[in-house]
Amino acid sequence: MTQIWPEDSRALFAAVEQWIDNDVDANDQQELVELLDLARGGDEAAAGATTELADRFAGPLEFGTAGLRGAMAAGPNRMNRAVVIRAAAGLAAYLNDALAGGTDTATTANEPPLVVIGYDARYRSRDFAHDTAAVMTAAGLRVKLYDGPRPTPTLAFAVRALDADAGVMVTASHNPAADNGYKVYLGGRVVTDAGQGAQIVPPYDSAIAAKIAHAPPARHIPRAATGWDIMGDEIVAQYRSTIPQGVAPGPLRIVATPMHGVGGELLVEALHIAGFEDVTLVPEQAKPDPDFPTVPFPNPEEPGALDLAFALAAQIDADIVIAVDPDADRCAVGVKDPHSDDSWRALHGDELGAVLGEEAASRARALSDREGSRFLANSIVSSRLLGQIATHHGLAYRSTLTGFKWISRVPDLVFGYEEAIGYCIDPPHVRDKDGISAAVAVAHIAARLRLDDRGVMDELDMLARRHGLYLTSQVNRRFADRTLLIATTDALLASPPSQLGDSPVVSVDDLADGVDGLPPTPGVRLLAADGTRVIVRPSGTEPKVKAYLEVIEPLEPAATRSQITAARRRAADRLLALGRTVLPES
Repeated sequence: MTQIWPEDSRALFAAVEQWIDNDVDANDQQELVELLDLARGGDEAAAGATTELADRFAGPLEFGTAGLRGAMAAGPNRMNRAVVIRAAAGLAAYLNDALAGGTDTATTANEPPLVVIGYDARYRSRDFAHDTAAVMTAAGLRVKLYDGPRPTPTLAFAVRALDADAGVMVTASHNPAADNGYKVYLGGRVVTDAGQGAQIVPPYDSAIAAKIAHAPPARHIPRAATGWDIMGDEIVAQYRSTIPQGVAPGPLRIVATPMHGVGGELLVEALHIAGFEDVTLVPEQAKPDPDFPTVPFPNPEEPGALDLAFALAAQIDADIVIAVDPDADRCAVGVKDPHSDDSWRALHGDELGAVLGEEAASRARALSDREGSRFLANSIVSSRLLGQIATHHGLAYRSTLTGFKWISRVPDLVFGYEEAIGYCIDPPHVRDKDGISAAVAVAHIAARLRLDDRGVMDELDMLARRHGLYLTSQVNRRFADRTLLIATTDALLASPPSQLGDSPVVSVDDLADGVDGLPPTPGVRLLAADGTRVIVRPSGTEPKVKAYLEVIEPLEPAATRSQITAARRRAADRLLALGRTVLPES
């Protein structure tokens, strides 16, 4: 436990009192009053309360390219109304400055910035969204606020559909129930290139953060009582109209789950629009519930998260399982695995990315005579198989930094994904990952394959025969001390392994120097002669170091299923050994 010295305690307690005076939420004020009373009590509870206060007041919750995200509690280093109000004020000031003096377009000259706001069903999300609308309206902005909880893709869609200058989505996506977050998109007249409508990247994040830092305490920031417009179903109806209608090539029995989030209704509607009528939601997870009672982490990637869906799928003899995370921007898929006695398993994000990428590339090749001018893209930590798929279909490929804020900015983007089950299926309408449109796309693929008595795993086997078997995994280590995150990558740079598995290391790249034309980012990339690749980087949102691993098993074009099964086992064994080598248990 961190020792708090008396003189530090006095300064800390004074800061707490000042925050209480300037807070706008009575419950948050009372929470801090009670903690402060405990810290001043002089008993055994005092040290713990003081340490808790020290953490909450260690500094402001950092605003960056992920916006804001953190645990909901009172204090400047947590997600609460006071922090959100200051963030809204800073964003409003940035937008007003960015558009000061109007534009050269007569129809938009001197019009105030337009901001669209959405929110999910987590605790306090509605309050944070309404506070944002109140602050921005008082600052002179035009504001449109969704009338209730909505999936993140419908907010990203609204930014582009309404040509909004900015969008705010209040969500912590697939984080635990105690967290909330604040995503920011820029578009309209503020960002006019291929990134229009995407999440923020540098230097926008630092410019907005600077405005937030200069915002007054929350109590002194004006908030309007009315004046914003309410968006109902009209924008969501426009989103639904972009879903290909009646494209189901055949019947498909689907088990789906929104993981206690806000995507269930729209997910079923979208599948029905596309012609998939046989959709059964996991009943225990069908309705929004901010406690996420059936899963410790509402992330479809987490072990056990799809157990209820798999049990239901076995019970009703489903063809496929489709899951979206609580704000429906990510999509996970479960299939029967012929390589493992037809048991149900979740596809890795790179596996689904390859299947969706193959479909997107085939369509783009058929519809376009601009060979090489249209792009497939994924993040640097995602599988290189997508690049092989692009080349095979005569398309271009680009690797980006991690995050859809980068992937969605690729010009002439046909399809983009990241290994963390995020997929951009329809870049013209949603410049972000979209679990709803991804669900429709994968259902279409599965139904088409079913007509030929094939499954998604058969499609992956086809790609393995064509390009070799690419298999990926991730290992991570959590640290209590965040300074050890960079120390771990520094140590790897200073003394990299000479081999990855049985293959010699042929290159060691410091990602902080910028590689392959990408902006600098913390991390290390190792490449072996046999194509094995390891990327080690600190997490941007958690106190973790993550290692992204990829191995390649060569295969003949006529490889049998048993040969592919054996190759998968070899690759899995190699990944397991590789993870132990790169990030050994301490």
